[in-house]
This record gives sequence, C-alpha cells and structure tokens, in this order.
Amino acid sequence: MSDEVTYDGAADAPVITGPAAEAAPQEEMGCHSGSEMEKAARMAGQSELLDQYAKDYPKGPHDQPQSMCPAFGSLRVGLRMKRVATVLSGSACCVYGLTFVSHFYGARRSVGYVPFNSETLVTGKLFEDIRESVHEMADPDRFDAIVVTNLCVPTASGVPLRLLPKEINGVRVVGIDVPGFGIPTHAEAKDVLAGAMLNYARKEVEAGPVAAPESGVSDRPTVTLLGEMFPADPMMIGAMLAPMGLAAGPVVPCREWRELYAALDCGAVAAIHPFYTAAVREFEAAGRPIVGSAPVGHDGTAEWLKNIGQAFGLSEEKIAAAQNAFLPSIREVLANAPITGRITLSGYEGSELLVARLLIESGAEVPYVGTACPKTPWSAADAEWLTARGVTVKFRASLEDDCAAMEALEPDLAIGTTPVVQKAKEKGIPSLYFTNLMSARPLMGPAGAGSLAEVVNAAMGNKDRMGKMRAFFEGVGSGDTAGVWESDPNIREDFRATNLKKIEKKARAAKAQEMI
Repeated sequence: MSDEVTYDGAADAPVITGPAAEAAPQEEMGCHSGSEMEKAARMAGQSELLDQYAKDYPKGPHDQPQSMCPAFGSLRVGLRMKRVATVLSGSACCVYGLTFVSHFYGARRSVGYVPFNSETLVTGKLFEDIRESVHEMADPDRFDAIVVTNLCVPTASGVPLRLLPKEINGVRVVGIDVPGFGIPTHAEAKDVLAGAMLNYARKEVEAGPVAAPESGVSDRPTVTLLGEMFPADPMMIGAMLAPMGLAAGPVVPCREWRELYAALDCGAVAAIHPFYTAAVREFEAAGRPIVGSAPVGHDGTAEWLKNIGQAFGLSEEKIAAAQNAFLPSIREVLANAPITGRITLSGYEGSELLVARLLIESGAEVPYVGTACPKTPWSAADAEWLTARGVTVKFRASLEDDCAAMEALEPDLAIGTTPVVQKAKEKGIPSLYFTNLMSARPLMGPAGAGSLAEVVNAAMGNKDRMGKMRAFFEGVGSGDTAGVWESDPNIREDFRATNLKKIEKKARAAKAQEMI
C-alpha cells in the first residue's frame, strides 16, 4: 500500500505509454561520436542534407576526418571576405578551437558565437537565439552578408537554419551545416560555403540587375578560377589567356560578395582545385562549361590552354599563339631548375596532383601521390598523366596510406601533412610540410616552373644532417622508454592485458547492440 495522499481517482487511471523518445545529442558528444551523431541527425530530419553531402563528398576507407575540423575551411572562407560576418553555433570547445586556429592563420575580425545548453537544444530555444542574434547583427552599413554555421551538435539536433530569414534590412543571411560527420575534410568545407553563396548570388542575378564588383568588369570574356591559390597565380594565368583575347576572372572563394556575380558572368570555369562539387553545380546551373586541370609545367599548360580555347570556341591559330608565347619559356625554366631525387607527396589541399606533375617535369621521381580529397571528373586528366608515368595516385588517402608509402619507398624527400613529416624526420628522411611550403608558392606557367626547385633541392641536401641528428638522439628511446630515465621504466604488461580485455568486451557489446 502506498503512503501517497490522493484526492481523487486520477492516479488510478490507465496511462498509455509509447516508445521512449531518443535523447537529443548532448553537448559532451564530440568528434569521436560521428556515427551516433549522424544517426541522430537523420532522426532529426537531416537525411536530405547528409545524403547530398555523401554524394558531393564521398568518404574513403576512413570515416572520421584525419585533418583538422572541417568547419575550419568554411570559417576561413567567410573570414576572408569583406563586409561578411560569421556566426558559429556549436559546442564551446569546438568554437574555441576554430577561432583560435583561424586567428593563428591571420583572421583579423571577431567570430560570433551563439552558446547553448541541453535545455535550449531540446526545446528549440537555440534556433530562436540564433535568429535573434542575426537580427541584432543585420546592419547594412557594416555587412553585405551574415554566414551562420551549424557545427556537429546543432546539426545532429536538427537546428533548422533553412528557416532563418533570407534577408534582414538588406543584409543577406546564409545558413550552412558543416558537421564533422558529414564533411570529410576542411578543404571540402570551403566548397560548402562557396556553393551556398553562389547559389544565393545566382538567384539574385536571375531576379534582376546586380551591382558590379569594386574592381570593375573586364572588357574581355573571362575565365573564373575555382580554388584558392598563391596570389601571383591568377595574374600569371591572366597573362597566358591574353593572347587568346581572354582574361582571368574572379577567384572562387571570393573576397567580396559582388565578385560572386562576376564569377557567374564568365565564359568558362577553370577547376584548378577539382573538389568544389557544390560550386561546380551552381556554375553548371548557370550554363557555364567546366575545364579541369591547370596550366602547370609544359604538358599541363599546353593541354589546359587548348581546352580553355575550345571551351570558348576559339580558332586553333589563337590557341597556338598562346601556347607558343609561353611553352618555350616554361621548358627553359624547367631545364634550368632541375630536381633530382625520389619524392613521396601527400596533402589535403586539393593541389597535390598539380604539384606532382610539376616535380616530375622538373626531373624528380615521384612514385606516390596521396590526396585526402576525392576523385572527380576534373582531376581525371592529372591522374591519367601521373599514372602513365608510373605514379601510384591515391584519392581519399589515409594517414596510414601516406606513412606506409613513405616508409616503403624510402624517398630522398617526403612532402606531406604534419604527422607524415614528423614520421619521416624520426626515420632521418628530409621532409617538407605541404600546406606551408608547397601551397605558398606559385605553380602556374613560367613563374611556377622553377618555384619548387630551390626549396626542394635545399631540403634534400639536408639528408646527411638528418642522419647526424638521428644518430645523436639514438638511444633516447620511444614509446614507453621515451625521455630520460634514472632507472628502467616500470612497465606493467598485466595492466595492459586487463585493459585490452575491457576494450575488447566493450567493442563486442557495441557490436551486439548494433544487431538488435
């Protein structure tokens, strides 16, 4: 008998219970919870978004991104644009890390942040807070657009940025979802924002006249350049296009909103970085042809100029004029800046195949190229050129792929991401960080032909010094014996065995749960 005091018979009424509701993703769930968060996102109505991302950015053998948080890419694109404000919605630790690394890489403006907790996430108050923040920021004297980005937890919870107003006081509002469980690399997250902005700008153009960019409009047909590149490269490309009566258009991602209109108003799009799938979709919707590869080295420049000329319907004489104006000088520069040695190359920028072509034409042996980006129709020509020269090209390469190639091939130089470089140096192999030392140099035309030789040859010349350093630190130890010990470290294999059994038991339980 219960001691509860009741005043009527309501407590005895039968209660119909349904299935227990799924708990909303908690703020504590992090990048390691990708599969669970994807499941939650689909239950929250995000299946269409995730299916589109899976189509645009197909994953490789590894599900979890092995580069930095993907949202860093889209964040950087927004922070580089004039009169564009950026607002993040996500876990505090994620926002802190993203803003820290963005400012580390030179961002000079604040990043907006809409905090949340379990209550505001579950009740929908988070969306209301985001909408209120956007209304407060929508000042046409300061901004042309506001970019609102959902990180993992808000995306998994179904926070509907699509319901935000498209415009407030003349300020455009662009909402995007960039979850780590849906976008494989930060390079592809750049495409998420670039594509969303192009979509918005294309609809503005379809609705009526739009403003010209501050830099003006070219009096010649233009080629829009798709993909971030060294600042000198667009100018070099413009010089190579001039003999055909063409000009280099804006570089996408753009630096100001009105450049998006000029980018769409082109004769053709050059997919210098071939993974911008969403951006390509918008250009194709606008009726613009897409040309893959890039004017790198002798062969690449000759083929690219021919394809661009054909896209504009130019005569063979005009195409030949452009080729003859630059190919001899490129051949001469390559001959005067030779590179001799075996090089393995990997990265996540999207230009890895282009750099490999340039290295091979400079005389280097490049048996392996790994890129974290996917294979697309616009990288096919580069992959075929490399494969024909005995190069193993690995798309969606994992860190394990890159390290295995470096260790097996024992190159004179390893070019790669930070962990690949670290692994190579531990083995006494000279190495260079791709992002800072390859992407930060011109690659196109005559200027790019000799740009890599100095830094690559200097690095390979350090092999003896690397050997001396390795010999000096020999015996310091690694793993359990790393560092300096006054006595032997106390290694408890029994503890390790017990912990391993716990891990295996947990894995079996998780597998059994999946089968239910």
